[in-house]
Amino acid sequence: MVPAGPAGNYDRRVAKRVPDEGGFGEEAGYSRAVRQGQLVAVSGTAALERGRVLHPGDAYGQAKRALEVALSAAAELGAKPDGVLRTRLLLAPGCDWRAAVRAHADVFAANPPANTTYFVGALIPEGALVEVELDALV
Repeated sequence: MVPAGPAGNYDRRVAKRVPDEGGFGEEAGYSRAVRQGQLVAVSGTAALERGRVLHPGDAYGQAKRALEVALSAAAELGAKPDGVLRTRLLLAPGCDWRAAVRAHADVFAANPPANTTYFVGALIPEGALVEVELDALV
């Protein structure tokens, strides 16, 4: 539990943040991941390098890379893959959902988290097929 603050409210101080290194985080005002107490939340993460989409047209490759990046950000804040409680896969129209969820199953084979997979209207940037969010406990 997070220690209580002066008025009995939970202390809202954030222990640590991992910045988004793709450049969009600064523009949009968000961090790649944030830890407060024992909870780590990782923002929507796509398979990008220097603003370029990796694995164009490959839902499995994009999902696997996005999960690797999200897990790496969580690890910077002390979370391990077996501490991941919930993931969300956001899929662009036309994305091969079976390939995306297969990548998820491969990454989390030992400790499957709760998951919801959605089709959304579009993702940023153009060409991104998969975006991943995750929540973990340290």
